[in-house]
Amino acid sequence: MGTQPASFLAALEEDLDRPIGEYFDLIAGTSTGGILAIGLGLGLSAKQLLQLYVERGPHIFGEDEQGVRGFISALRRNARHWFAPKHDAAYLRQELQAILGQKRIGDSRTRLLIPSWDPAHRSVYIFKTAHHPRLKTDHSRLAIDAAMATAAAPTYFKRHTTAEHVGLFDGGVWANNPIALAVVEAISLLQWPASSLRILSLGCVNEVYALGAAPGKLTMVRDLARLFMDGQSRGALGMAKLLTGHEYEREAIFRCCPDVPKDLFKMDDTGKISELRGMGAAAARKERPRLEPIFFQTPAEPFEPIYKTKEIA
Repeated sequence: MGTQPASFLAALEEDLDRPIGEYFDLIAGTSTGGILAIGLGLGLSAKQLLQLYVERGPHIFGEDEQGVRGFISALRRNARHWFAPKHDAAYLRQELQAILGQKRIGDSRTRLLIPSWDPAHRSVYIFKTAHHPRLKTDHSRLAIDAAMATAAAPTYFKRHTTAEHVGLFDGGVWANNPIALAVVEAISLLQWPASSLRILSLGCVNEVYALGAAPGKLTMVRDLARLFMDGQSRGALGMAKLLTGHEYEREAIFRCCPDVPKDLFKMDDTGKISELRGMGAAAARKERPRLEPIFFQTPAEPFEPIYKTKEIA
């Protein structure tokens, strides 16, 4: 579903004279949003990232076969999903390698914050650029490791093992909406005044659903993950609003995430890429007058990392 925000950004980027990532001082992203954040930070255009989803999405999720072979492959994936990860992470790595190569987090032109999860220590693991004296190590890490880790959704992909032999899962386990992390990072480590923050927050889609007054285990099983992720996202958004004074003191947060009926889209269903692409473009057309004066008048000041990434032979 990353196609929708990628299309949204690509449509806004059409009116700009440089990649859209250069208009922001800090970019945070989780899971598919983490892939977008890393790509934008490394100077890729939103159009290039959209092409990744549109042209290579079916290959990543093994849906590029047609007819009987495609039907049989889908049955195999769904059966495997009961006992093992549904998809082969090698396909995702292959496509990310093609656009990220051997670039490192320290090559980012923008400050980055990319959440993942360390299951061995049951703790958060956040990849960051060297935008504070304490952040001494991540800048030398491979960008592809951060991208693979933040997108390693449990049951869909296996745990990603980095070049440093750290096994990590999708940051969506605990921070599927990283807006609160970004605000805390800006206020605490970066020492930016809360009153100065303006935040563009993008979601893939917002599923509209309802729960019964007294659901049992059987009726809740399909909605359980949705319930927890929705609660985490809205909680993070609420914290960000309190920290920035949004709504009551000023308008600080610009949230763009289209509402859709429950189960209209699936995380790994590439059959509706065209529809998602259209949704993103239409949303950008609607939001452009509101966003342009706030975010796209002038590019952000160049980011100068505290520690430089050494050249790797």
